[in-house]
Amino acid sequence: MSGTREKLTLPNGGDKLLLHSCCAPCSGELMEAFVESGIDYTIFFYNPNIHPLKEYELRKQENIRFAEKHGVPFVDADYDTDNWFARAKGMENEPERGIRCTMCFDMRFERSALYAHKHGFKVMTSSPGISRWKNMAQINDCGHRAAAPYDGLTYWDYNWRKGGGSSRMIEISKREQFYQQEYCGCVYSLRDSNRHRVAQGRGKIKFGVLFYGDETG
Repeated sequence: MSGTREKLTLPNGGDKLLLHSCCAPCSGELMEAFVESGIDYTIFFYNPNIHPLKEYELRKQENIRFAEKHGVPFVDADYDTDNWFARAKGMENEPERGIRCTMCFDMRFERSALYAHKHGFKVMTSSPGISRWKNMAQINDCGHRAAAPYDGLTYWDYNWRKGGGSSRMIEISKREQFYQQEYCGCVYSLRDSNRHRVAQGRGKIKFGVLFYGDETG
């Protein structure tokens, strides 16, 4: 496996961690790193941005499968899409990594921080930042902003890509044959991804077809 994992210690004197997970491929490396370091953690799955419902369920069930493999508690939060669309109003044509994405991270991390506060977690973190397609600074800003209202709660902005983390993410995904999503998640990301594919002469995205490590997908 690529690189050597660093022995992890929770900041802020935390004894347990809440991990906001966006999907199994992004969170797989974090999950195995936490297990290896003996960190007690819980997964919080709150992603009402994911569209359509079929794609949402595919991503969620893959994450549940991997959580069960490691015996990790999994909190299945609301799929309140109406709330997400209300907050995205007027941002429909914003580019990836723009203000719509900031809104989306804010929304998901705010709910994660609230859950952490109510259930005695001193530390929270998130998985999207391990992806090279994401702006890590944007994600960390949103995480810190979400945790700020709660005394004693810290957003852990560890760089999950370093030390071979990004490579291990792919290796784990292939080993586990995780479902491989082909767009960020929201309806606007799907729209723009399909426009790009069609412009290249490729077919539109199909749900539930592509899996890591499956050469026939």
